[in-house]
Amino acid sequence: MDSDLRPEHSRQQRTDPRHCHQHQQQHHHHHHHHEVNQVNCCIKHVMFLFNFAFTVVGCLMLGVGVWGLIDKESLVLDTINNLSTDPMLVFVSLGLVVSIMSFSGCTGALRENECLLKFFTLGIIIFVTVEVVGGIAVYALRDRIGQYLENGMILAVKRYQDDPDLRFIMNEIQEGLKCCGVESYHDWELNMYFNCSSPGVHACGAPASCCINPQENGTVRNSQCGFGTLHMEEVAAQNYIYLRGCMSRLTSWLNSNMGSIGAIAVILMVTQVLGLIFATKVLSDIELIKAHW
Repeated sequence: MDSDLRPEHSRQQRTDPRHCHQHQQQHHHHHHHHEVNQVNCCIKHVMFLFNFAFTVVGCLMLGVGVWGLIDKESLVLDTINNLSTDPMLVFVSLGLVVSIMSFSGCTGALRENECLLKFFTLGIIIFVTVEVVGGIAVYALRDRIGQYLENGMILAVKRYQDDPDLRFIMNEIQEGLKCCGVESYHDWELNMYFNCSSPGVHACGAPASCCINPQENGTVRNSQCGFGTLHMEEVAAQNYIYLRGCMSRLTSWLNSNMGSIGAIAVILMVTQVLGLIFATKVLSDIELIKAHW
């Protein structure tokens, strides 16, 4: 009788659903425990490579900014008061922030350091928030921004000879967009050196960056190619300099490249959000590993 019962008992044990469920739970728990033994290697290395690339970019920006400040002697005591308005300071501050942030993400991912990863995550959240708010502000104030740009360019024309930064920016705009002045080439009369009543050699002239052919088929740039063009008739002046102002050219360029600017902004945003997701994933893996210690 015992022998008859024994197989029945073993059959019951095999087919008992509670026993099966317990076995599945144990197997699932064991499998889950195996999963969180280490941080996802793929995510960790992708995050490391991305942040390493951004660290290099940040350091290059910082280097360019510092080189610009040293080259112009902006760090000398006499000129340090004008440092706050120096465009190179944008490169320095942005380069510093990007390199520190990216380095913390890079090292945090590689060393699985919670503190650095939390710092990186917080930084990305602040960055994305600032970018979104900035984007909304630019869109809301787009009409005023045009006015600010125009005022900035008029200031650059007036201070062209006195401020090397404004001179560099104005030259780049005029050469790049093939234009002269803000509304027209006559805006250079606002500059005390180019004004027709000026006693200097620049009187009634325009900078070389306004010239259609500043090298005049030679290899040496002719810095005097715009001299005397302000008192010429437009028909004569158009043979030497660009007559159209830079404001309309800049507006046209921005409108035609809006798609590219938007695409770059979206790619940057997606990259930052992916960085945030990866950092959060690595942090949650670390938390799970700690929980099973």
